Amino acid sequence: MSFGTPAGTRGARQPSGRFTTWMNKFMAERLRRKGGGKFMGMDALVLTTLGRKSGVERSTPVAWFPGDNGTYLIAASAAGAAGNPAWYHNLAANPDKVRIDVDGRTLDVTAEQLHGTERDKAWQQITTTAPRFAGYQQKTDREIPIIRLAARPS
Repeated sequence: MSFGTPAGTRGARQPSGRFTTWMNKFMAERLRRKGGGKFMGMDALVLTTLGRKSGVERSTPVAWFPGDNGTYLIAASAAGAAGNPAWYHNLAANPDKVRIDVDGRTLDVTAEQLHGTERDKAWQQITTTAPRFAGYQQKTDREIPIIRLAARPS
């Protein structure tokens, strides 16, 4: 489970600020209440990570794509920013302390970053389903990490 995608040297402005924080909180609550749904036109889940520095739980709505064997794929795009999103760093620090809310269920999951051919296959699937991700990649010189979330055995 190697997480290690460095920040790039160029990219779009990473979404931040009070409005973004409010919108993420609003969408996370809405997705939980409705038992799933769409965020920016894509299937979305609520990703809950443990802060790498604070140890506080952080929840973020993210787009997801179906992976093999009932897994979930997410892309740490940060809208094409030069840096990885904060939740990526939280996953890297605590890949086995992750929870998702999706399709009306709450699942404990383990996060694993994909590399090589496996990443390339997942990236092709993501950009075919949601072409905006290809645009995010064009904005930055970092390789956008793809994370597989797999349910942990009870």
